[in-house]
Amino acid sequence: MKRLLPKVITSGVGILLILTAFGARPGDGGAGTWPVRVFDYVDRNFTVWFNILAVFAFILGGASLLKGHMQRVMQRRPDWPYSVITLVSFIAVLVIGLGKLGGPPGLQGEVTDPAAWLMVVFAAIYEPLMATLFSLLAFFVASAAYRAFRLRSREASVLLGAAFVVLLGRTPLGTWLSDLLPRGLSFLRIDTLSMWVMRVPNVAGQRAVLIGIAVGVAALTLRILAGRGSVEGDRI
Repeated sequence: MKRLLPKVITSGVGILLILTAFGARPGDGGAGTWPVRVFDYVDRNFTVWFNILAVFAFILGGASLLKGHMQRVMQRRPDWPYSVITLVSFIAVLVIGLGKLGGPPGLQGEVTDPAAWLMVVFAAIYEPLMATLFSLLAFFVASAAYRAFRLRSREASVLLGAAFVVLLGRTPLGTWLSDLLPRGLSFLRIDTLSMWVMRVPNVAGQRAVLIGIAVGVAALTLRILAGRGSVEGDRI
């Protein structure tokens, strides 16, 4: 029963939401037959219920973070000083945000006020850290691209050629080299080829990946609605 009830609830809510997406009538106001009224009620109220559940999910996530890092600190596991930094940062930002320090007082105060300490933390600490991480990520991406673009197969050769054209087409050197071509070969300009690669093969590949993801999500959803997948983390 402990495993059956969550499956029944998950399947029932999922099927109801799918039916609501096709049966609700925007602006109908609940008029019509009883299925339409049910769908309209679900469409208007389930979002509020999901927001309430999201609050509890945030609470559980914060408690899990505190528990995991506190255990690492107490047991002196590898890299435990980083857990200390995480705990201190989490608690400090939580207190600043919940207390709305520096901003308009009271529960109705705007937490995104420019004078609020939370916005100062984001502007002075969070955003520079994110910029630093993204700048470091560029070097990791370049290193991974160097290893992936080695000419080991025909597919890698095509990938290397496309990457070279796109990269060169985004630099002044590519434009300068293209200016050396005669007018009759203007279609071979590197900047033109770069735009063609981005607009045609790249878009086609992205759409194929998105379609594959959508099919996979649909198949996984059907398994969950049919009770074949577990909400407790079993293999699906």
